[in-house]
Amino acid sequence: MPKIYNEIMRFEVKTDKNRFSDKKSLLFSILILFYFAFLLLNISFNLNKLSRFYEINYLCNLLLVDKSPTNFSKLSKLTNKLNKQKVWEFCREFTKSI
Repeated sequence: MPKIYNEIMRFEVKTDKNRFSDKKSLLFSILILFYFAFLLLNISFNLNKLSRFYEINYLCNLLLVDKSPTNFSKLSKLTNKLNKQKVWEFCREFTKSI
């Protein structure tokens, strides 16, 4: 309904722009949340791979110096090699590749 203020007609139209912008902002925030969750998971998997690599490298170098049974058992758990000869060959190849 038009209202008259100082002999000027004024029309007010109600729009639902707020509702659409709320949906867009919600969608945008959800997308950003998924992006950062994916990024965090990717970083954690890469750190896991790196830490495993450096642990194998350290234990192989330690095995070259000190051939103790504990080093063999730790390396066999990390590399899934049950035989000491296989662990020893793996360490030789691993240290050559680096």
